[in-house]
Amino acid sequence: MANAETIAVEVAYARPDEQVILKLQMPAGSTLRQAVEQSGILDRFAEIDVDNMKVGIFGKLKKTDQVLQAGDRVEIYRPLIADPKEVRKQRAAAGKQMKKGGGPAQAEDGD
Repeated sequence: MANAETIAVEVAYARPDEQVILKLQMPAGSTLRQAVEQSGILDRFAEIDVDNMKVGIFGKLKKTDQVLQAGDRVEIYRPLIADPKEVRKQRAAAGKQMKKGGGPAQAEDGD
């Protein structure tokens, strides 16, 4: 690729047990999807569904046809295993229980 203009990008994917960040040189004008496909990460992690994956750049959700800029880090997001709204609701309910006297009993002084 000596004559073609290239840009340096990274492709990142993380599981609870493993995190990978791959550095690539891509032709200028490449998309997120092209970077994911050319990185080889799909061969390494069979659970990534290239047609339904959620991707972003530096924590901001983007479409797979987004054109990359030099220095971009393409992030592949795993599907959520718990609904964030439901988790917040459960935490709020647990907090209300603690305020209603669910905490440890106070010892009284024997005057």
